[in-house]
Amino acid sequence: MSQFGTKKCRRRADAGGLVHLPPNSDFLSCKELVLPWLSPLELANVSGTCKVLSRACASITQRRSLDASRGLEKFSIPFVNSIDPVPYSYFHYAPSQLLHSLDRQPWGSIGGRPSLPDSPNHLYFETVSDSVTLGCSCERCDNGRSCPCLRLDGLEGMDAECGPNCKCELDCGNRLTQGGISVKLKIVRVAGKGWGLFADQPIREGQFICEYTGELIMTKEAQRRQQVYDQLARRGHFSSALLVVREHLPSGMACLRLNVDATRIGNVSRFINHSCDGGNLSTVLIRSIGALLPRLCFFSSKYIGQDEELSFSYGESRPRPVSDSSLCFCGSSFCSGSLPSEHT
Repeated sequence: MSQFGTKKCRRRADAGGLVHLPPNSDFLSCKELVLPWLSPLELANVSGTCKVLSRACASITQRRSLDASRGLEKFSIPFVNSIDPVPYSYFHYAPSQLLHSLDRQPWGSIGGRPSLPDSPNHLYFETVSDSVTLGCSCERCDNGRSCPCLRLDGLEGMDAECGPNCKCELDCGNRLTQGGISVKLKIVRVAGKGWGLFADQPIREGQFICEYTGELIMTKEAQRRQQVYDQLARRGHFSSALLVVREHLPSGMACLRLNVDATRIGNVSRFINHSCDGGNLSTVLIRSIGALLPRLCFFSSKYIGQDEELSFSYGESRPRPVSDSSLCFCGSSFCSGSLPSEHT
């Protein structure tokens, strides 16, 4: 990036080594278009080239810390850190599941929202014939229990919602989880645990919080990545967010496995920490009628006060080799001392 400076500009470097580029520099004129695409390391490198870019990079960092969702959610979701100088956690944001990751995504722009590829929530079963459709013809589905989309309701751990072929609108009462995050949240740096997701408003019991989003990957790829993540974790300062979800089909004879990796791309659910006492969140699989895949959604299992951390149980703790163990810092009176794990 410093190649944009001319010899004359380099002679104008101040005592701190920062270069004073002319205001009409080609790079400076488009800095607001380029800088939001850079990683924190790249921003740090650019910041050291001249005072103008240093100020621009500082503005990008500030805007990133104010909203992890990049404007893709109803409310901004800020980072709050009084522990150390780290202003935010860098990742790519996805409000829904994705079939592949992203190489780049702008963050910290002045206005505007990043574009995202189609998610598998937009991949649906084709209809069997012109006379068969997967969806209801209700104008609204929250008046009574007559909507045919509710036929899956009542299965253990699963709820059903209206889908893409239904005639009802997004504000239908049977599309509770399809409008994104509807409560105010914040991401707080916690001593001993790193980042955690906290309520930024009182949340009543049973309220929808968010869904677990990320990159959908095959089981073989999940196993490969988990081995890499385990190696990185043993070196310290690394935490993966690969979640395995199993849906037991109504017949009881089969099980659908979903591997959702939010390590590089996902939403704020990737910051929800484990609690050995079950925490204050419950998980529910949601199937939208006609959608190809279910979604894992979080609901409050009890009243949650403002500034209270959101947590849930990752599963049962199982004995692991010492080299692979990960200590638990949930602080619960039921804490087992180690985070749950499974053979991915």
